Amino acid sequence: MKAIYLFLLFLIYIKLFLFWLWLWQLKEYHIGRFIAHFKEGQAIKKILSGFWRLKYPKFTKKIIIISFTGLILAILMFSKGLYLPAFILIILVPLAFQAPTVVWRKEYLKKARLKRESFKDLLVIGITGSYGKTSTKEFLYEILSPKFKVLKTREHQNSEVGIARCVLSELKPEHEIFIVEMGAYNKRGIKMLCDIVKPKIGILTGINEQHMATFGSQENIIKTKYELIESLPQDGMAFFNAKNKYCVDLYNKTGIKKFLYGQGATFFGQENILGAESVARELGVNIEVKSQPAFLPLKRGINGLNIIDSTYSANPTGAIAHLDYLKTLSGKKVLVMPCLIELGSASKDVHRRIGKKISEVCDLAIITTKDRFKEIQEGVGNTTRTVLVEIEDPKKIFNKIKSTTQTGDVVLLESRVPHELISLLYV
Repeated sequence: MKAIYLFLLFLIYIKLFLFWLWLWQLKEYHIGRFIAHFKEGQAIKKILSGFWRLKYPKFTKKIIIISFTGLILAILMFSKGLYLPAFILIILVPLAFQAPTVVWRKEYLKKARLKRESFKDLLVIGITGSYGKTSTKEFLYEILSPKFKVLKTREHQNSEVGIARCVLSELKPEHEIFIVEMGAYNKRGIKMLCDIVKPKIGILTGINEQHMATFGSQENIIKTKYELIESLPQDGMAFFNAKNKYCVDLYNKTGIKKFLYGQGATFFGQENILGAESVARELGVNIEVKSQPAFLPLKRGINGLNIIDSTYSANPTGAIAHLDYLKTLSGKKVLVMPCLIELGSASKDVHRRIGKKISEVCDLAIITTKDRFKEIQEGVGNTTRTVLVEIEDPKKIFNKIKSTTQTGDVVLLESRVPHELISLLYV
């Protein structure tokens, strides 16, 4: 009986350890984001969620080493009857790997900076903002590539290590332009990236409350994004999204050559195309983006449903804009989304605003997490138009949608919804 008990206890250890590693990896080993994950909700619920639902990381070399270390130490402690210390290892083992990682990262970034400095004629274009970075980068790459030899950072390669990896493994002497997407989670984060790649052109795509939990305040977010512009040389050029009030304010205070773009945008996201075209014109390229994408194209789902897949998006500005677009479509309107994360002190207000917009647009809104469901509910208010429910299980969400919709109705999938649900809706 004791052997079965120990075996079950060890399985619980493995399950929680894998969840912990998954969470660390999800937060890119950034301790500020990791702590914010627990601050925004209730820590116990997060841990219980990790217990009842199987979560495991992508098994990179780093994760394999950490997993092996944690497993061996746990076996040793279990064999000596040290069960509680074994479970403490779940927290301590990943943390123990952070110190050598910091040393390695410092040397890695230095190596990338030195390589970049050896490319004297390379033109670097830095792009940062709370949203729109990737789209602007891709549009700009499309326009410039026919005339120049262009390198761009890859998808999800906007952190210091990702950018350094791109410099070290992909930057070649034949490259004329390097387009760098820049992300950060705390003050001086963008400045550090600029110190590595030395941009001459900076694009600020828009600012909102995203990642306020790690920045601490909206003011810190604004200052950090502006670090890109402050890092530009006196003969550099700065581009600002005219559709964003914070960008306009920063444009007005900027002393170097500067431009506002996006004034003629008719839908959310079109300013990213106009921004890319604006930068290209200053580089002597007057080509427009050939295949301007439709704003959130409709995809055909089960039973003739129209599906809007916006699962790549996870910021307040995008969520509100997508709901505005949903309002223009015919048929019953269904929203599926989790509560947004890393909004810090702005989180409650943001979710109330989202709730208010839901009440104006949706017939059914399914919220997949509990963190800020109460505030969304407060925003929705007493309207009889919208049915607001909180459902976590993908199959139950699917059944709810299937039982309340018909051919021609529209389902908006916003932010990170369960992959199982997406598979069910497209069968």
